[in-house]
Amino acid sequence: MSDKGTNVWSKVNSYYQDYGARAKELKKDGQRFMAYICSFVPLEIIHAAGFIPFRVRGDVHEPITKGDSQMETIACPFMRSCFDLSIKGKYSFCEGIVVPHACDSITRTYSVWKFSLGFPYSHFVNTPHKASDSGREFLKNELEVFRKSLGRFAGKEISNGAIVDAVRLYNENRTKAKALYEFRKQDPPLVSGAEINKLLAVAMSLPVNEANELFDEALADLRQRKTSPLKKAPRIMVAGACLDNVDLIQLIEDSGANMVVDSLCIGTRDYWPLTDETSDPLEALAQRYLEKINCPKTCQNSEGSTFDGDLEQRFGDVGALIKEFKVDGVILYVYKYCDPFGFEVPARKAHLDSLNIPVLCLEDEYSAGTIGRLRTRIQAFLEMRG
Repeated sequence: MSDKGTNVWSKVNSYYQDYGARAKELKKDGQRFMAYICSFVPLEIIHAAGFIPFRVRGDVHEPITKGDSQMETIACPFMRSCFDLSIKGKYSFCEGIVVPHACDSITRTYSVWKFSLGFPYSHFVNTPHKASDSGREFLKNELEVFRKSLGRFAGKEISNGAIVDAVRLYNENRTKAKALYEFRKQDPPLVSGAEINKLLAVAMSLPVNEANELFDEALADLRQRKTSPLKKAPRIMVAGACLDNVDLIQLIEDSGANMVVDSLCIGTRDYWPLTDETSDPLEALAQRYLEKINCPKTCQNSEGSTFDGDLEQRFGDVGALIKEFKVDGVILYVYKYCDPFGFEVPARKAHLDSLNIPVLCLEDEYSAGTIGRLRTRIQAFLEMRG
């Protein structure tokens, strides 16, 4: 590996370990940051307003303490960790927070975020649950409300031209992220799942231009890799919600597998869908965030279909990834109290069974201490596949 290649992954590890460090540097130079939660927040509008979108992460190694005094403990542990770090001031360099209408743990706690953090700006993007013509029109109107609200706070009008430019930048960002997955198709892959997971998580804390440069550096290094640093092993997909800490992926790979693809929020679900650059920008953003992000919180229009047809519509993208990346087995990883993904486990498993793909279902808390207890089950699953 070249020195330049070593440097890019060293930079990724540094930004991953001290998440927000680069943002604090840029804050001193006058850059403005806007925190957001969940993949349904339209980053393009935040960028067009002159802010750098900063995705709030949790930390599986940080005990949830202060946050539990203000948020109920039966909420999603991932969301509680994000809130706990925020209330402890980890993301105080941000000027506001944007929260979408996603799962109940996000939606129902918006008022807690708004009043507890004391940010000068907050906004709730009311994303519909039904992907339909009327839903898309509703979301377009909601994005217009968001544009005006954020524009007032920024002290500027957010023009269509600025949003179009942001759409191009983020499409470029997502195209580069998708290109990283090409290096995982080889057997063994040229890059580990842990490396990619860290890189994708770090990119969500950077200005989009810097994230694009980081992706370019990583792609250049991977193109120079002639041999894989990994060994041939069972090819695993991880499917679930927001996996923003690398610990589970590292555990899977340390247990003797290669994690070659995912169906995760910080992964294919968020990074792969592009925004149409040829239509009205708000219309295009409404289409992307409502119809192209395949999350269980969104009900796709499947009236009159059969059960098998409904499964194919909801999980066909997962099946396509399994075929494309030659996946040997799938690990469904669901957080405790995560109702959208938890309720879908039987249907997801039924679809995977129809594809004759072995599946391991894991429910866990957002904690490094509990992740370690999964080692035996993962190892047994891999041995059965071997």
